[in-house]
Amino acid sequence: MRRVVFNQKGGVGKSTITCNLAAISAHGGARTLVVDLDPQGNSTQYLLGGEADGLEATLADFFDQTLNFRLNPRRTSEFVVATRFPGLHVLPSHPQLEELQAKLESRYKIYKLRDALAELAADYDCVYIDTPPALNFYTRSALIAADACLIPFDCDEFSRRALYSLIENVEEIRADHNRELRVEGIVVNQFQPRASLPQKMVLALVEEGLPVLEPYLSSSVKIKESHEQAMPMIHLDPRHKLTQEFVALHDGLARKYGA
Repeated sequence: MRRVVFNQKGGVGKSTITCNLAAISAHGGARTLVVDLDPQGNSTQYLLGGEADGLEATLADFFDQTLNFRLNPRRTSEFVVATRFPGLHVLPSHPQLEELQAKLESRYKIYKLRDALAELAADYDCVYIDTPPALNFYTRSALIAADACLIPFDCDEFSRRALYSLIENVEEIRADHNRELRVEGIVVNQFQPRASLPQKMVLALVEEGLPVLEPYLSSSVKIKESHEQAMPMIHLDPRHKLTQEFVALHDGLARKYGA
């Protein structure tokens, strides 16, 4: 199963959701890969900590290789980095991805990520793809390579307005490039159950028939500690309420759609 986590709005928790679901997957015994397509590299930093600095090979090197013909190109597996968490690996980001984007788009390298993940298919049970907050070359590459799309939603009015066009964009890519792609669901993030506005917003989405997933992820300062220590919640504090919500979300997706 390949899942892409995408929202065109920044700050909605894409990297946090990607890394925590992936960490739970690996913790449960699944061979799991995180692909960090965001030049900001938040998922890379989250999973590798200080080791993220000075990596010998990143996704920037992978994509750069696709622009330059070589008789003996490096295998995709050579760009994968092991994390300190058993069963969890990452294809790391690099700021140079930003510089490469125009060249990759003009040379129509949009299917290279799909081909790379197909090459790794026998090595991983599930793949989670983190994306930039924009519908650009990297996000389209991810949607073309994925089976399903998770959409983070942070109970913000701007997020709500953007949901409809976002789903339309995913459907357009499904129709044009990837018939297997589906919107798996909307992940409600930073939910405050005692505040009336988040409750009203989520209820409105449900009443409109949008695929809102449960449980909703609570707002918690513990996640900042998780980021700071470069340790997903399942490893930092397995009994925390937010950890249990992540586990329930992961298990619900696994039961309904596969690991």
